[in-house]
Amino acid sequence: MDVDLHCHSTASDGALAPAMVVARAFERGVRVLALTDHDTLDGLGEASEAARELGMRLINGIELSCTWGGATIHVLGYAFNRDAPALQQSIAELHEGRWLRAVEIGKRLEAKGMPGALEGARALQQALGDSGNAPARPHFADFLVQAGYVKDRAEAFRKWLGSGKLGDVKQHWPELAQAVDTLRRAGAWVSLAHPWQYDFTRTKRRKLVADFVAAGGHSLEVVNGMQPAEQVGSLAILAREFGTFVTAGSDFHAPGLWSELGVYRPIPEDLPPLWARFQHVQQPTTV
Repeated sequence: MDVDLHCHSTASDGALAPAMVVARAFERGVRVLALTDHDTLDGLGEASEAARELGMRLINGIELSCTWGGATIHVLGYAFNRDAPALQQSIAELHEGRWLRAVEIGKRLEAKGMPGALEGARALQQALGDSGNAPARPHFADFLVQAGYVKDRAEAFRKWLGSGKLGDVKQHWPELAQAVDTLRRAGAWVSLAHPWQYDFTRTKRRKLVADFVAAGGHSLEVVNGMQPAEQVGSLAILAREFGTFVTAGSDFHAPGLWSELGVYRPIPEDLPPLWARFQHVQQPTTV
C-alpha cells in the first residue's frame, strides 16, 4: 500500500529511529505516511526532514492514550498543529504519567524477584535511540527476556505485563471525550485506533464507537495490519452505520513483528478514506 497511517518509532515503543521508519516505508512503496508515536511528538521533526529529502509526504500524527468504560483506549490524531497549546499541555501530562507508570512497573517487578527492571528497560530503550520518554511495556518485556526471566516477549506479556497482569499499571489517562477534544482543538482529524483490539463484547464495542462519534471523532481504523478479515468486515459495518471515515495502517513497531510498513488488509471499496481529506493540508515544518 502507498499509504500507512499508523506506525511507531523509538520516540515511543518502536525499534527504529524516526528517519529509519520513514526510509523503510519509502523503500516499501509508501508515499503518504503518518508517524503515530504514543503520547509524544518527539519523532516528527526528524521524520519530517527525512520525508522531505525523499520527496515523501509525512502527515503529523500521534496516538493518544485515554480511558473509556474502565479500559485504556487509543485515538489517532492527524494533520494537526503541533504547537497547539491544548495538545502540548496534554502531552506534558501524559509524559509525566508514563514516567510514574514506568517507575511503578519497576517496583512491582522487583517485589517479585526481578530487580533492576526500570534501569534495564531504560538502557535497552536508550540503546535504540533515547527520546527522553519513559520506557514502555515492550522495553520491560525485552529486559525480562535479556535477564532470563522469560523466554520471549510474548511470555513476558502473558505472565507479567499483559492486560490484568502485575505490570499492567493503570494510569490516570484523560477520558475519551477529553482526548478527542484536545486533538480537535489542535485542528486534527481523529480516528479510533484498532477498535477490535479492546476486549469488548459487540454491544460494548458499538457503544464505544457511538460515544467516540458523539465526542467529535471522525473515523474508525477499520484495518490494523493483518488482523483477521472478519474483524475488518465487522468494523466496516460500524463505519457504515455511523457514517464515519476510515483509516488503515500497519501499526508497525519493529521488523518481524505484527506487520510491516505498508502491509495491511484492503479497505472495503465503498468506505471513504480519511487520508483523502489531507490532500490540501499544509504541514508545519517544525515541532
